[in-house]
Amino acid sequence: MDIIKISPRGYCYGVVDAMVIARNASLDQSLPRPIYILGMIVHNKHVTDAFEEEGIITLDGPNRLEILEQIESGTVIFTAHGVSPQVKARAKEKGLVCIDATCPDVEFTHDLIREKTADDYDVIYIGKKEHPEPEGAIGVAPDHVHLIETLEDVAELPGYLADKKLIVTNQTTMSQWDVSHIMEELKVQFPHIEVHKEICLATQVRQEAVAEQAGEADLLIVVGDPKSNNSNRLTQVSKEIAHTNAYRISSLNELKNEWLEGVEKVAVTAGASTPTPIVKEVITYIKNYNIEQQEAPKSSVPMAKILPKIKNPAPVKVME
Repeated sequence: MDIIKISPRGYCYGVVDAMVIARNASLDQSLPRPIYILGMIVHNKHVTDAFEEEGIITLDGPNRLEILEQIESGTVIFTAHGVSPQVKARAKEKGLVCIDATCPDVEFTHDLIREKTADDYDVIYIGKKEHPEPEGAIGVAPDHVHLIETLEDVAELPGYLADKKLIVTNQTTMSQWDVSHIMEELKVQFPHIEVHKEICLATQVRQEAVAEQAGEADLLIVVGDPKSNNSNRLTQVSKEIAHTNAYRISSLNELKNEWLEGVEKVAVTAGASTPTPIVKEVITYIKNYNIEQQEAPKSSVPMAKILPKIKNPAPVKVME
């Protein structure tokens, strides 16, 4: 079967950095045990499961501050999505050793919010409700950051914002097509608003690649975790911008042969937190697919191939 391997795809630098930090932590015997990750280090269950095998415990849930209360001692790693200052302060108060794996692009948005609210601005933040990245960003200045997700949410913003200095920014993994029309409406409602579009470059170029290349295929397969916002957005971009049907799968196990029936050309991409071996396995299966195959596809990627190899383990930087 003809296949288009959309590029770029897969791991971004923020994900790689976070995984390397956590992998080095698992190898650093000077760190107090147990070692916990506060949430999924990146949004991919294959990665989470692989770290569990390394003895690193993932504690996930909708509220990082509440999850933290489950930890009494040891080391805690903050994920690539970032956490609020309240979470960092509480972890220190509990006497935990803290390691910060926040993506630099997320940290940049936190710094922007901190700087602007200190100068008496309010912040309208476009993000996915109940996602950990907005949770951390809002926590920088909870009384001055207003989370919205849709165009309809603009009408629900408090009226006093018309008299405030304002900026709008966004979750880094949103699609540019998700935020642009909302930002335009905000400029109509609040003509004085400053716009800071903070879609990270890795997310943007992956979305643009799908928008430009998926139209050449009959079908797009996005390999990514259901909790991965950027993976879900790639599926959306294919359908809405490239007008190519798309399915998101976590691994080869979720690929259905019937999707490939009558299809001549398939494009494949992957979310920024999807392990490369998982993607390669999907590509190989589709490339070799023939219509006579009846057996359901089955993943055989060993857990040992999921995490980055560390040739020279390095001491992990601990937060002061």
